[in-house]
Amino acid sequence: MHDQGTVGQRIQAMELAPQPWRGARFPPAAPVRALCGKLACVLRAFQQVDVFTTKPYLGNPVAVVLDADGLSMADMQRFARWTNLSETTFVLPPSDGGADYQVRIFTPSLELPFAGHPTLGTCHAWLAASGAPRQDGVVVQQCGAGLVRVQQTADGLAFAAPPLMRSGPPSEALVQHLAAVLGIDRGEIVDAEWADNGPGWVAVLLASADAVLALRPGITDIDVGVVGPYPPGSPQAFEVRAFFPMDGGTGEDPVTGSLNASLAEWLLRTRRATAPYVASQGTVLGREGRVHVSQDADGTIWVGGGTVTCVTGQVEL
Repeated sequence: MHDQGTVGQRIQAMELAPQPWRGARFPPAAPVRALCGKLACVLRAFQQVDVFTTKPYLGNPVAVVLDADGLSMADMQRFARWTNLSETTFVLPPSDGGADYQVRIFTPSLELPFAGHPTLGTCHAWLAASGAPRQDGVVVQQCGAGLVRVQQTADGLAFAAPPLMRSGPPSEALVQHLAAVLGIDRGEIVDAEWADNGPGWVAVLLASADAVLALRPGITDIDVGVVGPYPPGSPQAFEVRAFFPMDGGTGEDPVTGSLNASLAEWLLRTRRATAPYVASQGTVLGREGRVHVSQDADGTIWVGGGTVTCVTGQVEL
């Protein structure tokens, strides 16, 4: 179901239905233990959420373990490797008094300080499990990058873009390397910029969305995001693709919140875009990701989209 209404309305609606975790700040682990091979495991609430879509199975999925108390980093990494999704998240009690919950975000190989679609998917799952925010209308997530605000918008949940950890133009040598990785001539790159808000993105601007869709990259050794504009009047303003090193080759992310957040900062600052706008991503992969970007009067950039629960139940960990 597509998220609708304010956070307060969602919480009020949830209070009308039976909730086994009612009153908890986040759902506790079920007091049931099972044997996982030679290990004693706890049955923990679990959801798999599709993000940046209103249509199930056409966005980017994230696995969410709703109570990770007692899990070690090795436990989390092992489970994230097993899910084999781009990210798996683990919800914990916050250690910062200003946060509603803490989340740890893992790829199959490492932990990230921040990632966009896991932020929205985790918030969606936390609210669906009767999570109650301290502040009306806003959820505050604690993660490795600090505190991130999430709010409900007409287009779904949206997070406030975190500050960039690295910006500015890359070296000409790196730009030439990026062109080689993408399989294009150096002259086809309109501009490039470091756009790192945690995962390490470097961004490349091409002349058109068609040029982005036509890319067939070779092996990459760097996380690179590519963006190109659609003609004026198109349903989407930009097409985005995200490439990263994977198993000695190149992987492509279906829809990437962190990249779209840092791209928005760059495109809006250089006046190549005006907010609000919609970016599409995942087209080449058969997805229909839609990322909605808006900006407050104070300059805060919000990145959001639809979130849909596809799997719910318990996981033995």
